Amino acid sequence: MIQRNDYRTIIKRVISSVLALTVAFSLAGCGEEKEEVKKEAPATVTVGFSQIGAESDWRLASTASMQSAFNESTGYKLMMDDGQQKQENQLKAMRKFVDSGVDYIVLDPITETGWDATLQEASEANIPVIIVDRRVDVENDDVYVAWIGSDFRLEGDRACAWLEAYLASIEYEDEVNIAHIQGTVGSSAQIGRTEALEEKADACGWNIIAQEDADFVQAKGKEVMERMLAEFGDTINVVYCENDSEALGAIEALKERGMRPGKHIQNGEVLVVSFDATRDGLLKTLSGEITVDTECNPNYGAPTIRLINSLQNGLPVEHDNYMEESQFSTVLTITEVRVDGKPYKVTHLNRDMLANRNY
Repeated sequence: MIQRNDYRTIIKRVISSVLALTVAFSLAGCGEEKEEVKKEAPATVTVGFSQIGAESDWRLASTASMQSAFNESTGYKLMMDDGQQKQENQLKAMRKFVDSGVDYIVLDPITETGWDATLQEASEANIPVIIVDRRVDVENDDVYVAWIGSDFRLEGDRACAWLEAYLASIEYEDEVNIAHIQGTVGSSAQIGRTEALEEKADACGWNIIAQEDADFVQAKGKEVMERMLAEFGDTINVVYCENDSEALGAIEALKERGMRPGKHIQNGEVLVVSFDATRDGLLKTLSGEITVDTECNPNYGAPTIRLINSLQNGLPVEHDNYMEESQFSTVLTITEVRVDGKPYKVTHLNRDMLANRNY
């Protein structure tokens, strides 16, 4: 039989055990809280971005897209350098990024060549490089991890296919005399869009009667158009501009000479073919002064950050990544063009489409 004193002893032991467990759990909880307090915030990932410059609305939109994607709220620090249209400035920026020990480098190269040594330095420093927009021509593609951009040759092919389809739709049989305003010579966009025009002109019997570069700049586009008009005058009935900024300058020059940019080549109007589909370019398309505008999507921020996030998590990434792009015109008769047998939609532009245009 258990005596009263024994009951008291048992009760004391139970109470002591309960108190001990309570303290233990309390201490464990405190330990967890202390551990959580000690946890450090994730390290900020630093990205060095070498931009070509600020020569056009398209370029400004491209920069804004990168700045929106890479900031403190997304866990990144962006070090951006404006190359001011000079490769030497971009090369200096790349070396500065390497010396600073950034985590990643994003490069939009002004021209395709001349990058081997600098990209090799970044590779040896174990800094992954992502090329955006224009391409690089290097001996070893392994010196950069990925490229994100447009198929510039396809853009040119789509623009030329539209021109061919349009001329056929109105049964135009007279001479096609093209003034060709090129972008920065040696850049990927210039190479692709020029090759497309030259091959299509040769196949269709079009005459490229003038060809000069304007560095994708509006003021230069106007100057080049003025020189071409001074030499060839009213014989020009098509102007092929390799971006919207050049097209805006060319339209100014045409108007000042009393010529009409428009959609009716048979009535003496000049067809203006352009690229980028910026807001200003599409406004000119809506008014009919640009006949067709083929998009070059500048919003690289989102796909670039997705790619870097994959690299951060040790996931494989595609080496070549293409942007989705459209083609716009206010000509109702052309709803589709074909390139190498593949159909591409032509969007009939209206004002509502410009409401949310961010570039």
